[in-house]
Amino acid sequence: MRHGVAHRKLGRTTSHRHAMFANMAASLIEHEQIVTTLPKAKELKPIMDKLITLAKRGDLHARRQAISKVRDVNQVAKLFETLGPRYAERNGGYTRVLKAGFRHGDNAALAVIELVDRDPEARGAADRARMAEMGASDE
Repeated sequence: MRHGVAHRKLGRTTSHRHAMFANMAASLIEHEQIVTTLPKAKELKPIMDKLITLAKRGDLHARRQAISKVRDVNQVAKLFETLGPRYAERNGGYTRVLKAGFRHGDNAALAVIELVDRDPEARGAADRARMAEMGASDE
């Protein structure tokens, strides 16, 4: 019986799982939309919702708690300065998981996890800036 067993293990050790979700949360904060497998997206949703709730609180203790989970200070800064105020009036439900078919190689179920009311320009903005910088440096 599975009494009290809360989360999927996803075939990973505990430390690997924590590191993976920290990286995925940082990517979701940066791009505001990522594509991953369906079980990972479903596990990431409550983690992100709790992080945004911390950002809405906005105090130093909440920021330190978020840094301990995400481990990327720049993304935590965006979380607290941009996403916290954006969702100040919303009571939960900050992320959405959409099914996105199956992966070609192994037929794994894919999903898109995105922030509700996301900024469409945030997705790939870092890559566009990097490519523009490379184009300017080549000339």
